[in-house]
Amino acid sequence: MTWIEKLKSRWGVSAGWQVLVILLVFTCTGFTVMYTKRWMAQWLTIESTWATWMFNILIILPFYQVILLMYGWIFGQFKFFWNFEQKMFRRLMNGFSRKKS
Repeated sequence: MTWIEKLKSRWGVSAGWQVLVILLVFTCTGFTVMYTKRWMAQWLTIESTWATWMFNILIILPFYQVILLMYGWIFGQFKFFWNFEQKMFRRLMNGFSRKKS
């Protein structure tokens, strides 16, 4: 089984070209966020470690999600990325809502 076949099965897509488009969307999103983050951090003159962490969590993480959906829409895979976002958000919320015994 090739890596494309494994990803098709894992992501529930029917064609190999969809896997390549999804990977392209992740690539474009990563580059966009990386360059934007660098520019924003310089503009805001963030230097301390705690400020960097807060910036990444409060600004960059939501920005990444929006850009991911935007590129997914541009490349015709919005439905996949919308479902991806919902699943990720559910997992994140489940991690915060677990009760400790």
